[in-house]
Amino acid sequence: MADTIFGRILRGEVPAHFLHQDELCVAFADIAPQAPFHVLVVPRKAVVNIGAATEVERDLLGHLQLVGAQLARAAGHDNFRMVTNSGAEAGQSVMHLHIHVLAGRAFKWPPG
Repeated sequence: MADTIFGRILRGEVPAHFLHQDELCVAFADIAPQAPFHVLVVPRKAVVNIGAATEVERDLLGHLQLVGAQLARAAGHDNFRMVTNSGAEAGQSVMHLHIHVLAGRAFKWPPG
């Protein structure tokens, strides 16, 4: 497991309140929320980012998105945004693949 904050959370070295956990991923609230609902969906498998993902991760990537959508809907949000940053210049601060699920406010396009 990668030595990132997410790796430490997955290993149980850093406490986190999981909103979801299964054999492929965990989800928990972002510590610096950018919307009223801001959850991170993190795979247990250490993949640096979406840019480093391969065909092997195809099913995992779909699973992460489905979990994010289920969490948003369970929290009462039919409208939500999912964001995956790939690399520091794109805003990725933890080099372990994760999906931000945001809801509870209006979002603009284009982002950034």
